[in-house]
Amino acid sequence: MKKTNPMLLIDFYKAVHSDMLPEKIERSVSYFTPRMSRVKMWNHVVMFGLQAFIKTYLIAYFQEEFFGRAPDEVVGEYDRVLGAALGKKAYDTKKIEKLHQLGYLPIEIRALPEGTRVPMHVPMFEISNTHPGFAWLPQALESLISAELWHPMISATVGAAYREIVNKYYDISVDDAVSRAKALGDFSFRGQECLQSAVKSSAGWCLSFLNTATVPVIPFLEQMYCCDCTREPVAFGAVSTEHSVMCSNYAVDGDEITLLRRFLTEIYPDTSFSAVLDSYDYWNVIDNILPQLKKEILAHNGCMLMRGDSGDCVEVVTKTVFRLWDIFGGTVNAKGYKVLDPHVKAIYGDSITIQRCEAIYQILIENGFACSNAALGVGSFSMQCIEEEDMLKPFTRDTFSSCIKATYCEVDGRPIPIFKDPKDGGFKKSQKGLCRVYCDESGSLTYQDGYTNEDISGKENLLEVVFRDGTLVKEQSLAEIRERLNNGNFGG
Repeated sequence: MKKTNPMLLIDFYKAVHSDMLPEKIERSVSYFTPRMSRVKMWNHVVMFGLQAFIKTYLIAYFQEEFFGRAPDEVVGEYDRVLGAALGKKAYDTKKIEKLHQLGYLPIEIRALPEGTRVPMHVPMFEISNTHPGFAWLPQALESLISAELWHPMISATVGAAYREIVNKYYDISVDDAVSRAKALGDFSFRGQECLQSAVKSSAGWCLSFLNTATVPVIPFLEQMYCCDCTREPVAFGAVSTEHSVMCSNYAVDGDEITLLRRFLTEIYPDTSFSAVLDSYDYWNVIDNILPQLKKEILAHNGCMLMRGDSGDCVEVVTKTVFRLWDIFGGTVNAKGYKVLDPHVKAIYGDSITIQRCEAIYQILIENGFACSNAALGVGSFSMQCIEEEDMLKPFTRDTFSSCIKATYCEVDGRPIPIFKDPKDGGFKKSQKGLCRVYCDESGSLTYQDGYTNEDISGKENLLEVVFRDGTLVKEQSLAEIRERLNNGNFGG
């Protein structure tokens, strides 16, 4: 399938704004900013996804589908589509011709490091043109940038929220040797909007956790964030059954114990695996079948995870831990909490919301059990929606009102700060002029606006150049982003 000309990856009105800008405009500067939070528990957004966007679109896509093609071909495509939709007199193709002749994307992006927790109102990155003939270009890219970035940032923020819960309860009940990065997993692939959405969402999740069911996130992270799954932990999957496996074998064997025994002794004698056990009667398997397999389970060179997939997940997970303790026993860790025999564990593969995650951990702790006795999975609901104040709040670009607004321009050599300030707009008021981002006396990120290019020179500014004129200037690795987000303690 033929890809779309990148100059057509716009809202229609972007095609005509170049003719509306002030005459002799030479430079335009815009900022991507989360303006407000519609989720009360979150007042920060995790900066993530910009490097992947730059590599995918500003470098590879523009080179392959624009600069690397014949000028009459790319200009002809642009003219054909806009002519049919807007009319031939509404727009001009000369700017497209000039951009192609230039041979590179005259754009500079200055950004905060990825993995930074960014407060509301603080600019995440700045985008401007580097060639005086292309002041229209930064805002022309707005729609594409916005569409590609808000989702991975929200998924990274979701992952960070769950990691905070894990840290809180593991601090209480779990020995330090247990990796917190494996406590929860992403099970959202099949419920995402599309493949690309699933991959980018899982990438955001993987800033806080290693476990995911989304296989293509590994090559994505390798290509975009300087990592290698054969040399470092990028993401981990799991050996697991599904209902088609359990039900088809039950139809052949006439029972459930035969397949479980085969898993333990023949198929996976040296491999940990999870088995979904609720195809018919979950508690019958836990209470009656597992005791019959106790010898095989304790001789198994791995861990068997008991997975429920229906009913109240909080009750299923916690009661499973309690019953596994009654059957298999375990030890008491240095913090005084019970840890199941390493051959068994409870797992619930999705349906784990923030509230349910905390409820499970609280019940385990109240009953003297370490939270590491349960592995939990976060599905597409929790990646795309949150329950707060008895309301369901779906995640969209407007969850944090993330937007790109022009705040500064230079016209015929004259610096001109610009801004918007709607009378009834509230949070829609923009910055004015150039901005710098810095840490205040308390160490919190903040910003100051109102600068011109001359005024801001030499000032401390955490917005650093990451892209200029078609080249990635500063590349960040997955490992350093993880450590930044987790304060140097990703694995622990």
